[in-house]
Amino acid sequence: MFPVEPGSLDVIPSAARDPFSSRGGLESVSMASPRTTEILDRALSGERLSPPDAVTLLEEGNLLALGAAANTVRNRLNDPAVATYIVDRNINYTNVCVYRCQFCAFYRPSAEHPEAYVLAHEQIGEKIQETIDLGGTGVLLQGGVHAGLPFSFYEDMFRYIRTTFPTIHLHALSAPEVYFLQKLTKWPMRDVIARLADAGLQSIPGGGAEILEDSVRKRIWSLTKAPTEKWVDVHESAHGLGMRTTATMMFGVGETYAQRVEHMDVVRALQDRTGGFTAWIPWTFQKENTQLDGKVDEAGGFEYLKTLAVSRLFLDNVRHVQGSWVTQGPKIGQVSLSFGGDDLGSIMIEENVVYAAGARNTMSQHAMRRVIADAGYTPVQRRTLYDACRQPCCTGPIPKPRTVGAGLPAHGSDIDAGLASA
Repeated sequence: MFPVEPGSLDVIPSAARDPFSSRGGLESVSMASPRTTEILDRALSGERLSPPDAVTLLEEGNLLALGAAANTVRNRLNDPAVATYIVDRNINYTNVCVYRCQFCAFYRPSAEHPEAYVLAHEQIGEKIQETIDLGGTGVLLQGGVHAGLPFSFYEDMFRYIRTTFPTIHLHALSAPEVYFLQKLTKWPMRDVIARLADAGLQSIPGGGAEILEDSVRKRIWSLTKAPTEKWVDVHESAHGLGMRTTATMMFGVGETYAQRVEHMDVVRALQDRTGGFTAWIPWTFQKENTQLDGKVDEAGGFEYLKTLAVSRLFLDNVRHVQGSWVTQGPKIGQVSLSFGGDDLGSIMIEENVVYAAGARNTMSQHAMRRVIADAGYTPVQRRTLYDACRQPCCTGPIPKPRTVGAGLPAHGSDIDAGLASA
């Protein structure tokens, strides 16, 4: 469904097609148990892992052995010498949301709330122009699910962006937002996405996934906004129209390992059917200012790296895996590049959602390049869909920053900080 062209970053090297043609193995990692070593050896020989295999690795796997195996797979699928990043911006067009997810500190419950907002086109335009001036190539545009905004609001907003800023790739909305528009219009999901694409939507982020297991979604109050089947429906419908999307997972909300793996299995099964996911982006729940603060055990760096590595091994049909320096900090971000990650996502010109929940990490492009170089890789700036987008916005040269030596802007109305470019 998604053919690739020679020379594209989406062309998997021949070494990836032949698992035996690249060096790998766990000989140098002696602390792995016989059971997990056998599973990892099967994975490195090219055998697909089962969900029970993945659960076993999460429960019993030695962190270094998992990382070594994931790094071997990462290096087969991507250039071992390179790690990529993107200069883009997360723009939240509204913070009004009808849903009350317990993990969210960003939303405001109604348009009458004193802190509620809806950005005007001019405000969005200022943010995009600043992104371009900083060498940016795209925006990730998302908001709360605002029941008072008609479908035409989104069409008008997308048309404004695409006509005013034709060099910017529009990576926008999330499955819950699209699902709400489908309920609002009562059109088939495919028709909703086709109309949005006609207005300028170019790809859809994986946001709103959290954990794709409905008992977890019910417990954290995200089931109503989009059950698992509806998240899948949005992405599968987009893929059917030739539109790329990404897959994400926010973990550490009290889910079991089996539920975490079920999420990965949903993503892998859909990728088997469509091939439309460009990247896999897992990150950890941030508790500050949320209703789950104190109610669940957060996932720290150890748990994050373990899950990242297992997901790299399990998702054998998704080429790119993004490390989350935003939630884990730049040091763990560096380590993630040796635990299955081949990309560190955005420099975070702006982000509000994770920032509201306590993640305060920001980075300039210079700092991002240094972080990657210090980890032993050559930093390469990419675009939203790597090289999968052939539209005019993504075929020209990547712009050079016009604002030489400028620092990042400040978050929200005061400081601009970005969820991993999902």
